[in-house]
Amino acid sequence: MDRAAALAVLNRRLLEAFSHRSTHALRAILPLRVALPRIEPILALNVAKEVRKDALVIRRAAASPRVAAEARRRLALQLLEEVRAVDRDFLGDVARFPVRIEIPYRRIDPLRLQRIEQGLELSWRILEIWSAGDKLRARMPREEFERALRGILLLYAQETQALSDSVRLPGLLAALRERLARGLLRVMSDAAAQLAADAARRVHRRRGV
Repeated sequence: MDRAAALAVLNRRLLEAFSHRSTHALRAILPLRVALPRIEPILALNVAKEVRKDALVIRRAAASPRVAAEARRRLALQLLEEVRAVDRDFLGDVARFPVRIEIPYRRIDPLRLQRIEQGLELSWRILEIWSAGDKLRARMPREEFERALRGILLLYAQETQALSDSVRLPGLLAALRERLARGLLRVMSDAAAQLAADAARRVHRRRGV
């Protein structure tokens, strides 16, 4: 497996753990437990969507030399357009559920752009360390790695909240939509901080990363 593919696998595991922790915490909030069975499959599809988008960012970082901020912004803007194809697949998959989603691009695009830029920078950093034959834990302090992961996951949480605001639930569940969106952001923000700290600790304990 090449380095970009290995990094994409690690990212997939991270996002799946993030989703699992967030969903588990949402089940503890009684009013949201009623709506969760309806939206849980959509959250799973959203994770798969984000995994695909992040893989595009990682592959682009592997194929492009590390660049300064202005050029990184241009590259991120190109990727921002490319990931809309992933959105179209996501909306096609969601269409079989009794919900309606319209992706609020005016809210989401600024968050995505930040996340893509941060993802590019972290991917370049990790891939450069691995290409030099070094371990991540030897070249990137734990606090720096934790901060980078937390920032990216928090942007993911904000994007997911913006997307949840656009979800139209059927019948009586519609009344829970705003509460769900607020609870989702709080839960995902807490999970982001905890997961980033746990991941950073694991990386700095393991010999193989």
